[in-house]
Amino acid sequence: MKKKRTEARSTPARSRDRGRATRRRLIEATAQLCKERPGAEMSVAEIANAAGVFPNQVTYHFGSKDSLLVHAAFLGLLHDARRIERIGRQAPDAATFRRNIARAVLAMPSLPSVTRALAAGISKPELAPVVDRHLQLLFRQSERFVSQLVDSRGWTARRPLDVEARTFWSTALGAVLLVRAGAHGTVADLDLAGALTIHDGPDPG
Repeated sequence: MKKKRTEARSTPARSRDRGRATRRRLIEATAQLCKERPGAEMSVAEIANAAGVFPNQVTYHFGSKDSLLVHAAFLGLLHDARRIERIGRQAPDAATFRRNIARAVLAMPSLPSVTRALAAGISKPELAPVVDRHLQLLFRQSERFVSQLVDSRGWTARRPLDVEARTFWSTALGAVLLVRAGAHGTVADLDLAGALTIHDGPDPG
């Protein structure tokens, strides 16, 4: 009897583990497809085939293909952000940090997918909370990175670091979204480095 109760308790746990693994495979496979085919449309069948699952598992785990695309876009963005952090750590001074970070962000391969995710959050209100959760994660990760770097280098920011992170990413993503929406000019016209207030030494006040 005890063995049966133990097995009964373990079955839901195994089911949850399988569900999490399937979600992860779907997100990672979709992120890879987005990286290989930036801006291209892809079907649920293509995504499921790449993840090695049945097509109905897309809607079962995410509700819609668009929701899955949002998750995948931000997974790609977070991966890119970690690579950019490595670039930032190599900067010998704050001016080089600002310049290198800005250049690297505007060249991120995940940007086309992320701008589509942002547009989906605007056009489909049910996706807005999903977009917001991922943005908050990005902001927190960036704030932690900048805080560690500023503390270790003795640099200073002229505004709170949470505001610094939000302002920087809002500027970068907003600029790319405008360009992709057809606004005149390119991201090269943007002084993204100017959105960062990090500098060497103590704040002169």
